[in-house]
Formats: sequence, C-alpha cells, structure tokens
Amino acid sequence: MEFSINHPIIFILAGIIVAFVLFQSVFFLLRALRRARALGMEKKKLRKIMTTAAVFTVAPAVAIVISVMVLSKNLGIPLPWLRLSVIGSLSYEMVAAGNAASAMGFRLGDAITLTASQYVTITFVMTVSILIGIWLAPIVGKRLQNGMIRMEKHDKKWSSIFSDSLFIGMISAFVGFVFCDVSGVFSGDFSGLIPVLVMAVSAIATLLCGLILKKTGWHWVSDYALPISLILGMASAIPFTNWLG
Repeated sequence: MEFSINHPIIFILAGIIVAFVLFQSVFFLLRALRRARALGMEKKKLRKIMTTAAVFTVAPAVAIVISVMVLSKNLGIPLPWLRLSVIGSLSYEMVAAGNAASAMGFRLGDAITLTASQYVTITFVMTVSILIGIWLAPIVGKRLQNGMIRMEKHDKKWSSIFSDSLFIGMISAFVGFVFCDVSGVFSGDFSGLIPVLVMAVSAIATLLCGLILKKTGWHWVSDYALPISLILGMASAIPFTNWLG
C-alpha cells in the first residue's frame, strides 16, 4: 500500500483521539453546569457565560485553523489537526518539525513528498519533545509555584522580575529561530530577512490592536489580536518572499 500523508487510516486514528478529547470537554462542561446549578447560580447568568465563552473561543480557533493550513503542505491535514487539537502550538510545532526535517536533509515548505519513514520521524519528534512539559509539571510545578509565592511575599518586585525573565527567556528561544539565517545577508542571500520582516509585520499588527483597544475600549480586540497578527504576518510573507527570494 502506497503511503500518503492524508491517508484515510491516518484521518481515522487522529479522529478517534480528537473525539476522545471532545468527549472530555463535554463531560466536564456538563459537570460544571450541574455544579453551578447546585450552587444556585441563575440560568440567565449561566447562559450569558456560555454565550460569551463560545463567542471568544472563535479567536483561538481561527489561529488553530491557520496553523493547520500552514503545516498541512508538508505534513498533511491529520497530523497538524491532531497536534493542535490536543497539545501544541504553531510556534512549537514549526520549530520541532523544521528541526526534524533539517536533520533529514530538507526544509519544511520544500516541494517534496514525505516517505513513511520521514513522516514517522517528524511525528515522533513533534510528539515526544513536547511531552517534557507533561512530565515536568507534576515533578517541579508545585515546588516552582510555592517558591514563586514565597518570593512574592518576601519581595514582590523581584518576584515580578523573575516571572518576566522566565517569560522573556521562553520568547527568546523562538526569536533566535527567527534570526538564525540573517547572517546570510553578508554573502548576498537576503532570504534570511523574510522571517524577520514577517515578525515585524505581526508585531506592528499586535501593537495596532493594542492601540485600538486603548483608544476605543473594545476588549474583544485583545482576543482577536493573535489571529489578526497571524493572518497579516503570513500574508506579508508572500510579497517578502517574491522580493527577497
């Protein structure tokens, strides 16, 4: 049987896992409703909460759909659909899949058809690598949280600095990936500037969303800032690529 990244069997396997995750969501939703009624919450208030949550769920859902589209060129639809429906994000999945592809001698986005071996390798790297967070959370999560609480009680200023430093360190890892090919400019290859310019467009779009929120008070803008910056950033990649190659 010839291997295909969009084979029906892969769709079925991914669909089973996604269906299980959806079952969990519905299960806990019903449990939460029963608990809310037991606490005496008004039905009108519950309906408003559910409606608001459903509306603002569209924002991250748009980002997920875009992410699936980005990864589907080389990895097909089932694998990105599964990864981004269970645990994962576009920034992580692109880096993990890109590193695996690079180790095998090609780049994501190249016009190639993956073999079964290459597909399994990329899937293995994407899946196993992100599990480190699941393994570490029960081991160090509580200790880290207690340490942060003690630090905040002792010195709130340094607690805030430490928390911000952790976040900046995480972002720096992805920013480094964006700038890793910029040095090619000195040898006449300007393609390394493409991700930098795309990041700049996304950053400007996010800043504009922040300004709109500040000037108008439209809080829904903050929920849609991510998909807006994603769409504009990816759209800008087309002219940048045509310009810089």
